[in-house]
Amino acid sequence: MGNTDSWPEFLSRYGLPGALGALLIAVGALGVGWLPLETVVHNWPLVDVLRDTSPGLVLSRLMIFAGVAILLQTWLVVGYDLLSGREWDFQRVSALVGCWSAPLLLAPPLFSRDVYSYFGQGRLLLEGYDPYSTGVSVLPGWFTFGADPMWGETPTPYGPFYLLLSRGVAAFSGSQAYLGAIMFRLIAVAGLLLLIWAVPILAKQHGINPAKAVWLTVANPLVIMHFVAGAHNDALMVGLILVGFAVAGMGAQQALGGAAVIALAASVKPIAFLALPFIGLIRSGTVSTLKKRVVDWMLVTVVCVGVFALSAALAGVGFGWVQTLSAPGEVKTWLSPPTAIGMTIGGALQVLGLAESNEMAVAVCRGIGLLAALAIVTYLCLKPQGRSAVRGAALAFAAVVILGPVIQPWYLLWILPLFAVTGLSEMQLRWTILLTAAFAVHGMAESSATSDTLLELTDLVAIAFALAIVALILLASPRERKLVLKDPGSHGLHPETRAEERTAEATVIVV
Repeated sequence: MGNTDSWPEFLSRYGLPGALGALLIAVGALGVGWLPLETVVHNWPLVDVLRDTSPGLVLSRLMIFAGVAILLQTWLVVGYDLLSGREWDFQRVSALVGCWSAPLLLAPPLFSRDVYSYFGQGRLLLEGYDPYSTGVSVLPGWFTFGADPMWGETPTPYGPFYLLLSRGVAAFSGSQAYLGAIMFRLIAVAGLLLLIWAVPILAKQHGINPAKAVWLTVANPLVIMHFVAGAHNDALMVGLILVGFAVAGMGAQQALGGAAVIALAASVKPIAFLALPFIGLIRSGTVSTLKKRVVDWMLVTVVCVGVFALSAALAGVGFGWVQTLSAPGEVKTWLSPPTAIGMTIGGALQVLGLAESNEMAVAVCRGIGLLAALAIVTYLCLKPQGRSAVRGAALAFAAVVILGPVIQPWYLLWILPLFAVTGLSEMQLRWTILLTAAFAVHGMAESSATSDTLLELTDLVAIAFALAIVALILLASPRERKLVLKDPGSHGLHPETRAEERTAEATVIVV
């Protein structure tokens, strides 16, 4: 099946339906998205109707449900057509990301209000506070600009480069927290542009079809939901990580440039340091001794630490971020296997009268998970044979996410691009699609910034309703069913020609 669609036909067939879904999400966000207490947006007539009336609140949430459903189905249709033989270049698929993101650029933040914490942390720097030792609650009127009270007294866990950006946003926005949220969304979109640049390069380096890799990663509904609508700084971090690997893959000398880019990623969120040893492996090449790898690890570390220290000096902060790395772990979520196991064991002990709370059981299980993750990462670094360095990084990030103390839906997006550009089997692709659908359900159920408004039903019912919608989408037509449940013979992201196989083989570390 060739590339027979003209640009207008392509955009009308795939761009417009996804844009419609995003538009419904944007309008729904006016009703149940996160807004500061003091903003002129509250005075808009449509916002007043959607936020201050019960029918409006119900309609807002239903629009989000419908919008996510349309976006998910459009993504599946694009994926089926692409995997079944449509010969699109990655520019076409990248254009869809723009179509699907544009309606959300000015919408209220949705699925999370972390963006207002970013704004508060920028204000802390402007006021002369150290965000690594002080929470946003020290600022007058901090609650009115939308920061989550749960994090009011928590120091920032973010790196100095992102604090610099936050200070710039706060200085530009003044007291307008909503304007600040829009600025942070534009920074997140910049992260998407980095992904659009880096994913095709990495895919080509590993013999993977760039258009398919862009579809699975950048055009993924979770990217639209959490990187664009949610404006998470993870978008910039992930974009920089992929750029770092793409640059490093261009040659041994360029690997040092890749290490510098990883330093910028780590100065957004320090978890990006995890990519550094794999940059060292790229510099060492596919055939090297342990001694050479150690030397290269030292070189990339010197470059990375130098760039990170420079960003810290420019931001006027030190290394207090080390003490704040545990901040996200204060949240207990059933999505994290170690935390879920700990809460289950702790709950059982409470029922038996052997414990007053589940804190100790959770702490022990989380500790075991972190030790296991450390062991896996160490093994991947010291025994890299049989895989590319980027694939090793994908496995390392997966271990840290799965065995970490907390998992948020957008954490899947840390690892998905690294796996996609290095290849996925048919079964792995199917599980990725199902995980995308599952986390879309989670996002739909958690989409309301208000108290429970869905006909005064519980969030459990909202989750069931969202699950029913997504299940209907996944099974709605033969194309979706084949993509999720069957194997039409062309699924999976893997080298498709002998030349691509040789390209992929050239990235595999031998000795």
